[in-house]
Amino acid sequence: MTDRTTLGQAGAPPAAPRRGALLGAMFLMATSAIGPGFITQTTVFTAELGAALAFAILVSVLVDIAIQLNVWRVVGVSGRRAQDLGNSVLPGAGYALAGLDVFGGIIFNIGNVAGTALGLNALLGLDVKIGGTVSALVAVAVFLIRRAGVAMDRIVVVLGCVMIAMTLYVAIISSPPLGEVLVQTVAPEEVRFLTITTLIGGTVGGYITYAGAHRMIESGLTGPENVRGITRSSITGILVTGLMRTLLFLAVLGVVAGGARLAADNPAPSAFQHAAGEAGLRVFGLIMWSAAITSVIGASYTSVSFLVSFSPWIERNRNRLVVAFIALSTVIYLALGTTPVTLLILAGALNGLILPFGLGLLMWVAGRRSDLLGGYRYPVWLLVLGVAAWLLTLYLGWNSLTGIADLWK
Repeated sequence: MTDRTTLGQAGAPPAAPRRGALLGAMFLMATSAIGPGFITQTTVFTAELGAALAFAILVSVLVDIAIQLNVWRVVGVSGRRAQDLGNSVLPGAGYALAGLDVFGGIIFNIGNVAGTALGLNALLGLDVKIGGTVSALVAVAVFLIRRAGVAMDRIVVVLGCVMIAMTLYVAIISSPPLGEVLVQTVAPEEVRFLTITTLIGGTVGGYITYAGAHRMIESGLTGPENVRGITRSSITGILVTGLMRTLLFLAVLGVVAGGARLAADNPAPSAFQHAAGEAGLRVFGLIMWSAAITSVIGASYTSVSFLVSFSPWIERNRNRLVVAFIALSTVIYLALGTTPVTLLILAGALNGLILPFGLGLLMWVAGRRSDLLGGYRYPVWLLVLGVAAWLLTLYLGWNSLTGIADLWK
């Protein structure tokens, strides 16, 4: 476990490994967003809104780009993780951000492990407890090998491509009404602002906001001289996520537009089965497992990345802590026997709070703390874009507070 691109030790890695780690950072951000909730959420919204969801996807992608442009720019130029910047802005703020992220991450990871179990059940017919355990062992293996950083980068890229290819296949055979989609992308019959904000929160909420940016630091792509590469990488990562959501939307839309009724209790596999029969169900299993296992890796890696700067011991034992994070999530999943709905709602609500809290700290660095950016002059247009996005995240945060309050009724 001495891979420099994993542990973030001093000194930039050579160009080739750095490019591989940077590609891994882009896909880590994208695949962290594409989890079990992402798939279910997109399926449900497509069934409800039909082609009009295209507009919501477009708007959410544009807002996601605005958020990630700023997060990657501030973190990348400073070369410091979000929690370190937070503590520099307001003593203790970084610890609070880390605490929220780690708690939300471990709860969501229980759902991610459950997603791997559902995926292997659809793909191979494995019992869900066996499937969850096997998948957790696969994720653990990634962080136990010597060059864990390289392994993580490669597996998220490969599985990300697998998800896109398989979803494209189903989107083609389901024959969605592309003409109607194009029209409603710019002139939707129905607009639901809550749907848009939900899509945004599902793509850049909680730990996902920082997954790629923290990995980028360890790729060596930091400092004002690398602004162009930082910008390109942040946009590309969001576009990969947007592509996957669009393809999934088209695949489900083709089924719904054809008159099929999706199963109310489990709509996503139902859509794939309607599109391609038994083969479609197997394809769904592969997509679900790929989405869930990469989210397990992303949630575990990023959550621990919020702790490594607080103690040399944590830094030295980083990969072991990631393994422990995965193991704890799996044990809780096995003990509960199902996804803990109330805990997931609470974690989702906390994720809604993490986004405005963390983004607010970073925007303060961008606008008021050029010393933390090495004297870099932050572009006014990007600052304005980031503040506008932050104001929107405050709305998301308010909804999250309402969600937390509802849990105690």
